[in-house]
Amino acid sequence: MNTADRAPLIAIAMLAARADGATDSAEQAAVDNVVTKMGSPDVSRLAEQVAGGQLRVADLAARLSDDEARETAYQGALAICNADGPANPAELRFLEELRSALGIEAAPPVAEVHTGAPPAGPLDDFILQQAILTGALEILPDQLANIAILPLQLRLVYQIGQRHGQKLDVNQVKDLAATLGLGVAAQGVEGVVMGLVGGLARGLLGGLAAGATRVATGAAISFSATYALGHVADQYYAQGRSLSRNDLVALFDRFKEDAKTIYPRVRSQIETKSGTLNLQSVLAGLRGA
Repeated sequence: MNTADRAPLIAIAMLAARADGATDSAEQAAVDNVVTKMGSPDVSRLAEQVAGGQLRVADLAARLSDDEARETAYQGALAICNADGPANPAELRFLEELRSALGIEAAPPVAEVHTGAPPAGPLDDFILQQAILTGALEILPDQLANIAILPLQLRLVYQIGQRHGQKLDVNQVKDLAATLGLGVAAQGVEGVVMGLVGGLARGLLGGLAAGATRVATGAAISFSATYALGHVADQYYAQGRSLSRNDLVALFDRFKEDAKTIYPRVRSQIETKSGTLNLQSVLAGLRGA
């Protein structure tokens, strides 16, 4: 990478961490990871400039030398904004501003069953980051790490429904997941999760349809399933929950195929994220779901 890109990349990462007005420990750790990768010996001046409001996203984006650096800047900001949980409205606005400044086009919807689906953009990024998170959980050395995957997937459905103005209950979310074949890995998992997480995640996990298929294992499979689930939920709620079971299953299969082509491009991000994940922090985040 061009050494001239180091400073603007680090500054953009710092701005991403401060996008909602505060930088927590998870976001700071993500920024530190960027700094380490850049190999910059001294970032104190950059930190002062960011804190003082002296650096603008548009100016920093204009200093980046090529498309690779611009993509690195955006993906780094995405990871930071999602480091402490799903990006909030202030962080989503920052990501949109950054995307525009970098000249990165929003990915078009992969599939639309009917017209009227919401435009691509921050929601696509949110789904991608949640898919990366579940993939990263799969490769944690902690044997209990994958118990968080299903609650995260179901919370994703719930949050997407909320973004579409849908007032959901637990059963609606579970029904959609069951339709797509997502279920509990083993009889004892529910009891374990009930003891570790609460709130929405507890309600979502309890009582899934008997005989549901086994939770997929492996980073690539979990990534693909989460990615597909998120995009199916987006289509489902965008269409006013009017899609048939066959429509939903067909969409799920199609988005899983799309995810297989995306996975090689994000594999390094998944591995990096796994190296910084703390299972207890993830579970604590689910308690507040």
